[in-house]
Amino acid sequence: MVTSLLSSKMQNRQDTFENLKSLDDMCKHCTPVAPIQCISLCRLYKLKNELRNLRNIMNNPNYTTDFFNVLKNPTRLRVFQTIAKGRCTLAKIQQELKKTGTKQSLYTISEEHIQPLITIGLVAESVDKYSATLFGDCINELIDGFDEFIQKLPPQSECHEETLMQLLLSEPKTCEEIKQFLSPTITSRALKRLVTSGLVNPPADRNYIFFHKSKRSPALEMLTDSEMKVYQAIPDEGIDADKLAKLVGLSQRRIYVHIRHLKGKKLVFTRKIPLTYSLTNDGQKLAIILQILSQEVDETWSFTEYVSQPTERVFSTNPFII
Repeated sequence: MVTSLLSSKMQNRQDTFENLKSLDDMCKHCTPVAPIQCISLCRLYKLKNELRNLRNIMNNPNYTTDFFNVLKNPTRLRVFQTIAKGRCTLAKIQQELKKTGTKQSLYTISEEHIQPLITIGLVAESVDKYSATLFGDCINELIDGFDEFIQKLPPQSECHEETLMQLLLSEPKTCEEIKQFLSPTITSRALKRLVTSGLVNPPADRNYIFFHKSKRSPALEMLTDSEMKVYQAIPDEGIDADKLAKLVGLSQRRIYVHIRHLKGKKLVFTRKIPLTYSLTNDGQKLAIILQILSQEVDETWSFTEYVSQPTERVFSTNPFII
């Protein structure tokens, strides 16, 4: 039960909290002879101690941003996956990287890859060996397929792209809807990057200004032959200038001249169709992974909040070993 406490396979957060409370009750009634027996024998103690340490690490308003930025390095992600398979020395990690064609010094592996993983609570060091924390084990279960897409995301950023992709996961959104969550400048830049990376579909029709006929009768106005031709070519559902020009065989410049005259006679009006953005197939796959990882971070923060509450301990006779 201890090792699966933070597992994503748990039914829901309430079940996990109930299990955590149950284990905490065991801890309160445990009566070890000395504190050292808690530290050396009790897996529950190790779990709670890890969660308290994780609480300090995650007590950072930018933690989620740091979390994603650390994982968005392909080599670092490979190092993490190697460590998650079992305790490793630096030399073993170096050998595993060489098998994939990556040659790096022990210093680079330690400073550029392992230390950032330790900083966000995924890896711990003990007696010159590295192992995944309980939180790290849970994250490792969730990142299957993440390495396929990480190079499509900015390696060091404020994670606006990640936020935007999770917004689009539920349904396509217009620029105006997206700007309710991100500033106009950030929205434009993030959309451009995601479209270029093949993660977001651009609007199907870039011409978002459409011309429509009004209810006013053209018989009430004096129209030239060209103006009448343009007017009659406008369908009920509306049309943009580019398609209208091809339909009547005139240049776009002449189309705009005639439209201006028709608008002046109240026979035509314009309507802007919002540009809508949606995720591509790859974008949906990545957005799902990002959402699951974000939820895991949020839920783990809630667990650490519970564990961080002070508890009274009584040392007496025998330790309760889980």
